[in-house]
Amino acid sequence: MSSTPKVSLSYRDAGVDIDAGDALVEAIKPFAKRTMREGVLGSIGGFGALFEISKKYKEPVLVSGTDGVGTKLKLAFHLNRHDTVGIDLVAMSVNDILVQGAEPLFFLDYFACGKLDVPTATDVIKGVAKGCELAGCALIGGETAEMPSMYPDGEYDLAGFAVGAVEKSKIIDGSKIVPGDVVLGLASSGAHSNGYSLVRKIISVAKPDLEQDFHGRKLADVLMEPTRIYVKPLLALMAALEIKGMVHVTGGGLVENVPRVLQKNLTAVLHRDGWTMPPLFTWLQQHGGVADDEMHRVFNCGIGMAVIVSKENADTAMAQLKAAGESVTRIGEIRERQGDESQTIVV
Repeated sequence: MSSTPKVSLSYRDAGVDIDAGDALVEAIKPFAKRTMREGVLGSIGGFGALFEISKKYKEPVLVSGTDGVGTKLKLAFHLNRHDTVGIDLVAMSVNDILVQGAEPLFFLDYFACGKLDVPTATDVIKGVAKGCELAGCALIGGETAEMPSMYPDGEYDLAGFAVGAVEKSKIIDGSKIVPGDVVLGLASSGAHSNGYSLVRKIISVAKPDLEQDFHGRKLADVLMEPTRIYVKPLLALMAALEIKGMVHVTGGGLVENVPRVLQKNLTAVLHRDGWTMPPLFTWLQQHGGVADDEMHRVFNCGIGMAVIVSKENADTAMAQLKAAGESVTRIGEIRERQGDESQTIVV
């Protein structure tokens, strides 16, 4: 005959601190509030997030994107630096939906850990809010999950998704790209959030002092530089002239991402001398013995976003982007594809 246990267990005894979760929600409310924009109904804390699509759209099409930060988080854990990975999280999704012409409207995040550390989580979500400010979208909600034994001590995972809107007639899908169009390259801020499994492998082999000077900055700072958010300057450019195609250069680099916006009969010819590969990528290639082809498939190599415009609009587009603070160069052109050749050729 079984007896009733004489212990009294709580959720805290099981490893979940409800009070810590409540404290985090209160800590992040001021930062989320700064991201509010027209269309947001209600506030953080409800079961669902409400957003009203602006009447400025006649035929609004919703565009959504989701992503994480990847193994760049492992470097953040190693360095105990959590204030910028939230920007990375937002950037990866808003840049993705931007390339189809969408204005990012709102963002939701998911933060999961084994034991909730409120100061660390607050730093992370502050970064998410900062990313949303840079993108002009609202941090409208999210989820914090404390799951004992699911993650190693001091580690967490991060994911999120963005929703934007575009007028149906203004969707950018690459269908208007023709031979003779120009490919412009917007500079990346670093490795963004791609290729960090290889970055960490190279670090483990080279064993550099991450606090050492690296072209005027600490190497750790260069490696953790958050992903650039291109939303505001490119939305302004869309309003000024026709953009025929945009490419967010993520995993797969230029060679695998550019073809995603090209018709099967077209090839993008990119010129190595069209831009200068930043020192970080030169360092990674040298210390990892990474082949050129592998560099182009894994990293952005200094180009975070490619924009395809007509030859007639190229100079105007470059001037406007430079005036908006972007570093932009002419990196290639579109031509007819020859046989079954690759749709991106680097010469």
